[in-house]
Formats: sequence, structure tokens, C-alpha cells
Amino acid sequence: MTIDHEDQLEALKRIGAIVADVLQAMGHALEPGMTTLELDAISRRLLEAQDARSAPELCYDFPGATCISVNEEVAHGIPGSRVIRAGDLVNIDVSAEKDGVFADTGASFAVPPVTRHDDRLMAYGRKALWQGIKAVRSGQPLSAIGRNIERFADKAGYTLIRNLASHGVGHALHEEPGTIPTWWEPRERRRIGEGMVFTIEPFLSTGAEWARESADGWTLLGTAGTRTVQYEHTMVATSRGAVVVTLPTS
Repeated sequence: MTIDHEDQLEALKRIGAIVADVLQAMGHALEPGMTTLELDAISRRLLEAQDARSAPELCYDFPGATCISVNEEVAHGIPGSRVIRAGDLVNIDVSAEKDGVFADTGASFAVPPVTRHDDRLMAYGRKALWQGIKAVRSGQPLSAIGRNIERFADKAGYTLIRNLASHGVGHALHEEPGTIPTWWEPRERRRIGEGMVFTIEPFLSTGAEWARESADGWTLLGTAGTRTVQYEHTMVATSRGAVVVTLPTS
């Protein structure tokens, strides 16, 4: 999606705020003893209250309103009977559509007690996202996003999952400009266009570099013994930088 008119931007901001508020509510509700399906039900209720539709269900017939991935699950975890326990690392990915416009956001949460290693990983995961966002400016190379993130990850002592990329969003959940590497990719020659809408979502890990598909056909798993976090925003590129549309309203 490329923003050409103010009404498009307002529609994007509306759905952006909705998914951000849903993500925030799910993070606040997260506690030991609940199942991932119970957590997903919160998102379904809140999306329906805003006349918004789950994008994974709408676009891919995903078996859940949101993707909820726990510990060894890096992404696309199916909500179900898995019980969330103290010390778990839980990633929640919320994407939805309203009035024909899509937005996408995500974050990782640790269930107390939180180890210092998980606390540091999450803090650096959030910083890695904003390092990528700092590179966003119309006319600049798309590769600058991944370059910033990889430099930051390397300095912090973390790896990046290299088969899960950022993507265009807006008229569809995944659209042009297609995949956007969140690692340094020297073959990437495209430039950021004025008004271009896309996500940035680095997967920062304690050692994993690839995610593999599990037997359920959806859930992606990391390397055994590693921990991975993901933080994601949807944004619009302008000549002054990124306009992030997936910030919560309170």
C-alpha cells in the first residue's frame, strides 16, 4: 500500500490503533494457568467489538484469531490447549482488517519470574526494532533497515532469524514491496518510496538463525535451547522518517 490521500492514512491509523490496543490487552491479561486459546479469545472479543476481522483467519484460514508462540515456538503458534506457565516466553502477533485496510503488530512477553537473560533479550529485541525504524525515510535504501538491525544485534551478541522477514501491508496482510530483510542483505537494491506502508519485525535470538516448520503445518520452531523474541510495528515512510501507526491509544 502506498498512502496517496489523507483518508487512507486515517483508515490505516484506525486499524493500527485497534491491533495495538488488542496486543496491549492480551499482554496485560497474560498469566500462568491460562491456555493460549483463552488468551486468543480476548483478541477475538476485542476485534469483534471494533468491527475488525482477524487477518490470519481472513487471508490464510489460520486456526486462531492471533498467532501465539511459546518458548521454542518462534512464530505462527496455533492457539489451543497449551497452558502458559511461570517463566514462559510468549510471543503474540496481532493483525487485522477494518474497512479494507490491514495492520500488523507483535511483541514478546515473559511470564514472571523473569530471568535476567530473558529481560535483556526482550529489551534488546525492542531496541532492535527501533534501530530498524530509524533507517526508514523515503528515498533511502530498504537494505538500510536490515543493516541497522544486524549491526545492533551483532554488537549485543544476538543472532537474527533469517527466514522470517518484514513485509508490505495495507490493502492485504502481505503485499508489495514483498519481503523486507531484517538482516543485512547486500543484494537488496530497492529504495523506500514516499508513503510506502510496511512492517518491521526482527526476530532476535540467543543463537537461532533459521525457523523450521513443525508437524502442524503452521508453527515455526527455533533451534533447541535458544530463546527468540519478536517485536513488530506497521509504519508509513515519509521524507521525515517513519510514521508508526501501531502504537496503543493509552
